[in-house]
Amino acid sequence: MKDLYHPQPEPYETLLIRRDGAIDWLTLNRPEALNALSIRMQLELQHYFETLYRQWDTRVVILRGAGRAYCAGLDIKEVDLSTDIANPVLGLRVQQRVADIIKLMRKVPQPIISLINGAASGGGMALALASDVRIATPTARFNAAFIRLGVTSCDVGTSYFLPRLVGCSVASEMMLTGRFIDASRAERTGLVSAVVSEEELDAAGRAMAEDMLRASPLGLRLTKDGINQNLNAPSLDAAMALEDRQQILCGHTEDVKEAFHAFVEKRAPTYKDR
Repeated sequence: MKDLYHPQPEPYETLLIRRDGAIDWLTLNRPEALNALSIRMQLELQHYFETLYRQWDTRVVILRGAGRAYCAGLDIKEVDLSTDIANPVLGLRVQQRVADIIKLMRKVPQPIISLINGAASGGGMALALASDVRIATPTARFNAAFIRLGVTSCDVGTSYFLPRLVGCSVASEMMLTGRFIDASRAERTGLVSAVVSEEELDAAGRAMAEDMLRASPLGLRLTKDGINQNLNAPSLDAAMALEDRQQILCGHTEDVKEAFHAFVEKRAPTYKDR
């Protein structure tokens, strides 16, 4: 019998991974279920991001959903109300299984670009919120779904990320009502960086990733880390102290010398991550 509470190794059944140089294209691959988060998918996402943490050759991840949706959230068909919800011990395991994915996404040093087509609901929206950059198509729709299922919208990081991205008023509207917002409003409120056609979505993600790859490997990793740390910085002084140390740390690498020479010589730098 398979242990459904521990990550499974590759090959994955619900994820497609295409390694393209320094970019990982990570596709949620349950299109028949709108890429809903089954137990198997949750465990495979845990395993992928746990493994990614030490994959230095992968510098950027592009996360997307197969078919007509990004991710419809938790696969409700797999939830057993008599155990998963009613029993606090088992219920907490279920809750933390998804929560751990969100924490791992923020912990990995690689920036994550989410390409959002169609629904991003509940846990699916949480995946998008935990990404570093979001690009959407006109069909993208976002909502905090669980307020409509008898529990709260304060779920797997949503109450942390959403107010920081769109402000308290819009976040409260979404979380207290479960209403969807469309791609146009998502762009206006800062939830997504851009809205492009479905045909342009992959190209927009690649262009964003390639711009990130122009940074030195250490500079890119420390920038994500600095953003994470300084979201909760107690003061400007504390934030700038971290920035100062990061700059000096990068300044002692071979890559910073290469970057300076490349800038002066008007060429692309060749980084060695040293």
